[in-house]
Amino acid sequence: MSMAGHTCCVGDMSAGHPRLGRRQSLQIGAIGLLGLGINHLVGLRQAESADGVLPAGKAKSCIFVFLSGGLSQHESFDMKPHAPEDVRGEFQPIATRTPGLQICEHLPMLAQRSPMWSLCRSLTHGSNEHSAAHHIMLTGRTTLPPGFSPNQPSRTDYPSIAAVAGHATQPKNNLPPAVVLPERLVHSSGRVIPGQDAGQMGPQRDPWRIQASPFHNSSYGAYPEFSFDHQQRGKADPRVFQAPQLNLPEGLGMRQVRGRLELLETLRQQRLALTRFAETAELDRLRQDAISLLTDPKLHQTLDVTAADPQDLDRYGRNAFGWSLLMARRLVSAGVNLIQVNLGNDETWDTHGNAFPHLKDKLFPPTDRAISALLDDLHASGQLDETLVVMASEFGRTPKISLLEKHYRLPGRDHWGAAQSVWFAGGGVQGGQVIGATDALGAYPSRQPVTPENFAATIYHALGIPSTAVWHDAQDRPHPIYHGTPIVGLG
Repeated sequence: MSMAGHTCCVGDMSAGHPRLGRRQSLQIGAIGLLGLGINHLVGLRQAESADGVLPAGKAKSCIFVFLSGGLSQHESFDMKPHAPEDVRGEFQPIATRTPGLQICEHLPMLAQRSPMWSLCRSLTHGSNEHSAAHHIMLTGRTTLPPGFSPNQPSRTDYPSIAAVAGHATQPKNNLPPAVVLPERLVHSSGRVIPGQDAGQMGPQRDPWRIQASPFHNSSYGAYPEFSFDHQQRGKADPRVFQAPQLNLPEGLGMRQVRGRLELLETLRQQRLALTRFAETAELDRLRQDAISLLTDPKLHQTLDVTAADPQDLDRYGRNAFGWSLLMARRLVSAGVNLIQVNLGNDETWDTHGNAFPHLKDKLFPPTDRAISALLDDLHASGQLDETLVVMASEFGRTPKISLLEKHYRLPGRDHWGAAQSVWFAGGGVQGGQVIGATDALGAYPSRQPVTPENFAATIYHALGIPSTAVWHDAQDRPHPIYHGTPIVGLG
């Protein structure tokens, strides 16, 4: 596990403080602020505050819930009950505990917790294509990089928000600073979604992946504890969600492993190699300690959420969504800085057709339950104020409902990058706020448009990453972390 490699650097503030090289920073475990100490970092964070945005450094952790496929704003957080029938859809709005704020009737638990969360209804970008929009939202960059391929990740991609946050925050308790779970975003065709990795930062900066659901195609959405197939009808399938496999960033030479025994043997070989290397090079002890941590049964016990207290499993839901958010909750307590939780793979939220039964029966209930349980637990433990929770998709859905008769029996909505609703809680968020608005059809922002750059900056700012911070590519060239300002109105 690469631990000391997560350094945070800022621009050349003074000729008297030259930037440390990445290799030297790795060797001495430095924070890498141009030779400045941690006390200078604290000062930079405290100096960066602005009215209406989240307090800088308020969040010790961030849980980034990503709904791959595109959550419909019309069926969730930006309903248009007075629009024409072919726009407003089948669902009805219900009141929340926040006066004047209504959301979908199929999110009743979140409606009761509205004082804990806020909405931005006006996030907008220009792409209606899955791969490009994933890259845009997962990296916080509206423009696509030169050489972008929609069919596979590339080292020319921009780094993901998870990778940047992992690079620019300090690891704690020998744990990786950034984790993605429960699986890599992969289309059923085998196409791996771009924008999930460190891209130009290099493979050594890829966020950790906890692979807990390698058989996601066995059922749709928040697949249940028991999966049924044609050969074993009525028989439980234990493969659906399991104690996770862990894979290290490529920079440590760890290949992906597919079983517990293989994992332990690979780690044993890794430790031997590291020990030999340490005899001839000044390999930092943190890295060796991190490898040791992976063999600790306590870590596996923490991540094996299927064996959690039955009451916790019931509150979160005995399904992939509930297990994933319970795992994220445990990782926050353990000290991980950013956890990206992919609620659904294979573009689960891509509701071109059969949208209303899929949302009503398969997607909204487990999401509503799991997010609500997460809020309750963070609030009860006193950690909500220092844990930023955000929920977003790659885009929203079209204003008008359509029916693709060749593919679906019932109607849905198509891709729409021009407007989506993004959800925020904790980390200094003032609950019950609505930032921005869309027009009468929910098509375009009509007030306070917000960009993916603003979205990413909100996460970075809340985590205390200075606005002058940079990351370096494989040629050691600096690139700014911030490409926008934090969203105004959340703090």
